[in-house]
Amino acid sequence: MPTLETTVDGLKLPNPFIIASGPPGTNLNVIVKAFREGWGAVIAKTVSLDASKVVNVTPRYAKLHSTDGKEIVGWENIELISDRPFKIWEDEFKKCKDMFPDRALIASIMEEYRKEAWVEIVERCEACGVDGFELNFSCPHGLPERKMGAAMGENPEILEEVVGWVMGAARKPVWAKMTPNVTHIEDPSRAALKASATGISAINTIRSVMGVNLETLRPEPSVEGYTTPGGYSCRAVKPIALRMVMEVAQMIRKEFPGRSLSAIGGIETGNDAAEFILLGADTVQVCTGVMKFGYELVKPMCEQLLAFMEKHKFETIGNFKGKSLDYFTTHADLVKRQSERKAAQKAAKVVKSDGEWSGEEFVRQSEALSR
Repeated sequence: MPTLETTVDGLKLPNPFIIASGPPGTNLNVIVKAFREGWGAVIAKTVSLDASKVVNVTPRYAKLHSTDGKEIVGWENIELISDRPFKIWEDEFKKCKDMFPDRALIASIMEEYRKEAWVEIVERCEACGVDGFELNFSCPHGLPERKMGAAMGENPEILEEVVGWVMGAARKPVWAKMTPNVTHIEDPSRAALKASATGISAINTIRSVMGVNLETLRPEPSVEGYTTPGGYSCRAVKPIALRMVMEVAQMIRKEFPGRSLSAIGGIETGNDAAEFILLGADTVQVCTGVMKFGYELVKPMCEQLLAFMEKHKFETIGNFKGKSLDYFTTHADLVKRQSERKAAQKAAKVVKSDGEWSGEEFVRQSEALSR
């Protein structure tokens, strides 16, 4: 009988489905809801020591619908990290761990380019009992003037230095969350792992402009008639996320065996999760899916993933993690493989009429006609 239970970086999870950092983990009330619905772990919304400079606007979301208007396939947001004072988060982290001592609560943290700030936030979060960290090097909008988020994650040298600061202070697992807004996601991922990060999370949202209102001629989402590029998520980003997760997984397999990978990007079903795990993910994170369907989404996702595992006779997540990675190659190799197959088919010319049978080639001709 297959099981979804898994252990990643020492964290024992009832299933690989994790609430991704964002609105679904924005306070204790919603985190409690997530745990009660059965999510494997929760990554709280990104916190910083000084929330006074975090001011959100309304509207801050824009949605892209399918052509029939029945499904949301794209979601842009210009929402910032948590605007709640860090002291409130400390209290809520403690309460959450008192309520759910055996569940994994992960703190997403973001700070400026100052060692003392990163060390302080790590130490204070650990004092509250959190089970791990996700370093937000990937938010594509907001606070770039403070060199936070993607402004830091786009620079492998700075990223490696900051991860080194964190690893010098942290006693719990640390995942570095990667921005997709780079040419080669392996570069910042490699920098984080060189600095001893326990694992990688990929991907965060893709920097985007959702569209332009053809009545008002203003870009969306419009705030007082203006906007700013935001982060794109939902089902439309899944193919890009799959590609980048595959690239990070291949790099981990070759250079950092044993490090973990948490996948993010358009996951809404158990089958979506299976694809990411087949490409090397240990866990999968969901944010926009929860905003579309609610916290109860985890139940059908678990059922569908279990059905997939039962169909293929996989007993554990580890049985099929990375199983599809070996089937990626270069275009030149694809051409070579196809040429070899066509040559083999030509060599194994099959009998098309009784008059073509040959006594000297009878066995080969019989083999060519066999399945």
